[in-house]
This record gives sequence, C-alpha cells and structure tokens, in this order.
Amino acid sequence: MLLMPPARPNILFILSDDHAAHAISAYGSRINHTPNIDRIAQRGMRFDNCFCTNAICTPARASILTGTHNHVNGVTTLETDLDNSIPTFAGQLKAHGYQTAIFGKWHLGEGKQHQPNPDHFDEWAVFPGQGLYHNPEVIFPDGEKRSVPGYATDLITDFSLDFIEKRDSERPFCLFTWHKAPHRPWEPDEKHLSMFIGKNIPEPETLYDDYANRSAFAEAAHMRVGLDMNDSDLKAKPNKNLSEDELRRWAYQRYIKDYLRVVASVDDNVGRQLNDLEERGLLQNTIVIYSSDQGFFLGDHGWYDKRFMYEESLRMPFLISYPNVIAEGMTNDQIVTNVDFAPTLLSLCGASVPEEMQGKDFSPLLEGKRPDDWQQSMYYRYWMNGSNHNVAAHYGIRTHRYKLIYFYNDGLGQKGSDGGLCGRIQASEHTLYGMKPAWELFDLEKDPHELTNRYDDPNYVTVIEELKTELHAWQSRIGDHPVDEIP
Repeated sequence: MLLMPPARPNILFILSDDHAAHAISAYGSRINHTPNIDRIAQRGMRFDNCFCTNAICTPARASILTGTHNHVNGVTTLETDLDNSIPTFAGQLKAHGYQTAIFGKWHLGEGKQHQPNPDHFDEWAVFPGQGLYHNPEVIFPDGEKRSVPGYATDLITDFSLDFIEKRDSERPFCLFTWHKAPHRPWEPDEKHLSMFIGKNIPEPETLYDDYANRSAFAEAAHMRVGLDMNDSDLKAKPNKNLSEDELRRWAYQRYIKDYLRVVASVDDNVGRQLNDLEERGLLQNTIVIYSSDQGFFLGDHGWYDKRFMYEESLRMPFLISYPNVIAEGMTNDQIVTNVDFAPTLLSLCGASVPEEMQGKDFSPLLEGKRPDDWQQSMYYRYWMNGSNHNVAAHYGIRTHRYKLIYFYNDGLGQKGSDGGLCGRIQASEHTLYGMKPAWELFDLEKDPHELTNRYDDPNYVTVIEELKTELHAWQSRIGDHPVDEIP
C-alpha cells in the first residue's frame, strides 16, 4: 500500500463507451488526435496492458464498480441488473466521507430485478438505457425523467462541472463522468460534422480479413463493416453495387469518420474538465482517470462492435494522473483489469477494501514498483451466446505472450449467480446451433493481429498444457465453473 499524502485525494473518473485505445493518440493512434485525453497520460501513467474481463457494456461497468467478476456480481449480460446490495467502491467512498456523484450513462439496471438507480452516489443524473446523443432523456434522483436540450457529451460535462462548483469544498469528492460516446449510432454534434471531409482515414491492416486459419466462430460473427451494418450506422447507401471488399472499404470510411467525430467531442470535454480543475487548484490532489468500458473493433478483422476476446475488443485504455504519487510521462506494461480498479482506488483513498472484491490493488505500480507476485495473466468470459452479433459464448486466458480461448457455444447460455439463464436463445434464432465447441491459441509475439490459430500446431503442445493449467487455476481461484471441454 502507498504512503498516503496528507489530504485524501479527490477522484475524477471519466469513462467513455466503446472507445478503443488505438483511437487515442497517447496510444499511438494512426487515425486521430486526442490532445486533451493525452494530457492525462503526459501528467501521469499510461497502462499498455489493461484489459476487460467481459467486453460488453453492462457487465464491464459492474466489474469496474464492484471489483468482482461477473459470475459473482451477477451482471453477466445486457439483461441482468446490478443489485444495489453488492458493495461498490463508490459506496465505500461515500461511507468514508466522500461526496460521490455520477452523470451520464449508467446502464446497470432497468428495474427488472433490482432498484435501477445509482444509489451508491449522493448526486446523479443518468440516461435511461443507452441514452440519446441529441436532447437526451435524463433521470433525476426525484424520479423525474425529462428531455434536456443539448448534446449528450456536453450535457454530461455540464452536470459534472456544476457538481464541482457547488460541492462541499471541505470534503473530498469522487465524480464519475460517464459518457455515452462513442457508442453507436454515431451522431456527431454540429461543431465536429465537417471533420475529415475530403480525407481518407487509414485502413486497419486486417480490414479484409477472410477469417481463415481460425475456428469457425470468427467467420460466423455478424459484425462485418458494411455487410452487417444498418442504415442508422452508415446514414447512406452506396450508389452502385459493390463487391464485398469494395463495400467494406466504402462503409469503413462512412462509419469511422462519425466514430472519430464523436470521440473528438469527448476529447474537447475532457479538456473542459481538466481546465476547470486546474483553475480551481484541484489538479495536484485529484486522481484523474480516463478509460472506456471495453475496446472496440475499428474495422479490425473487418469488424465493428466488441464482445470477442481478440485484442482490439479486450484492451481498454487506462490513463491516470495523480501528481502526489505518479511521476509525469510514465508507462506501465503490467497486466491489470477492470476488476482491479475498485481495490486500487479505495487503497489510494485510504478506505477499506471489502473482502468480496476479487481485484488486486495495483497502486504500487503507480510508483514504478512491481510486487513480486504480480499477476502474469488475466481471465475473460463472455456469456451472451449468439444473442447479439452471433458471437459465441467463450472464456479464456491471456498472458504477456499467449492467448488461449475456448468457444463453448452451449446454445442456452450459462446460469448466472441468481440461477437465471443468461443470454438464452433457441436453435432457430442464430446460426451457432450445431457448431462444435473449439479452442484457439494465438502467439501474440509472432502474430500480434491474431490471424493464425496455433491450437493444433504440435510445436505448442507444452504451451497449451501450461495455459490450460493456468486457466483452470483462475477459474478455481475466482469461483467460476468451466464447462465440459471437447476431447
């Protein structure tokens, strides 16, 4: 645990939705520039191996808040709510004397099973469901739901700035600014509509992936750029018949420009918040975080969306500044996950970490110190078997060099902690029915784009045995249950 500065730090946690690390210039983006988000990296630390444990919005947010894997917090799919009786790091900080607030996208309950409101916060104003970009409907603590004129990214920042202005300056604060952007459908504001007009955005190397040399589950996914997009994604149709590759090329330019335009608005508003903290003299003692609930395919493998354990979906941006502890311009390549956020922030604030939390406190990494027993792998599980974009249920493990994935494709989903079926689907509703489970192994050192499955390569027999041992150790340690494996 770090030696604490005299004053308990404030927290500003800015979370976007579906913002891939490779669309941030601090991570070397080839397609856009994010000067304000980069300021956090310049003033602190960039984590290069931060991963989510389930690449879908609702479960990812639940893990961030609770410090637990989804089979423990029960939020395994988009249809499962967060039970407010589960400890969260926001609730712990509230009990620790912090003022807590969240504005923007909550997406952790629609009232199906549990109270959907973010009750671990003193103040909040959140969107129902995904929320809208323009004139969004907002839910307030008094139960009132009304449309608020303006652009979502600006409004979320306005709410956040107003909270800082009116807060009790004698108490530390924990403020969550949780954006809708850049979630689809990508609807830019007027300020950024003209960005990239007349320019071609560089294509990813794998835009024309044919899904050869992998299991059949990659080709089965319904999230190909152009081919699997609807009119609201592209806002236009090609004026002539195109081949599949031509359609990908045309649709990529349509979609990626709008995606980057809504990212630009997020970046502008990050700048507003950083400037406000600086003007108020709060930056020195404030932990500032920029992250996203998971990654996103930006035409990589010919896809948009997320869900898969492949790198572009698995990897999260995580930038953190805290001048009292973190030196400027630092990078870190140790493996951390969204389950680790909660215990780390509680430790930094001098608050107790509930026993239920499964994550590891990575605060020593912020000072450049790596504990001898630091994790050298991470565990992933996606539960929504075929129910969206025809992505099969799978789990796996990633080390610094290797990734082992098991597509178990059970057809009915797995039971959540509440005993209910998660992501249940019938045979007629998806094309995964009848597909046999399959393993994939990637050597990330030799194959960073994950184009060749090495599972049947005899040169990797020992590696596979070691990875399976580590995978089962993870499942045993966190209490998740493996499914029956193929022979």
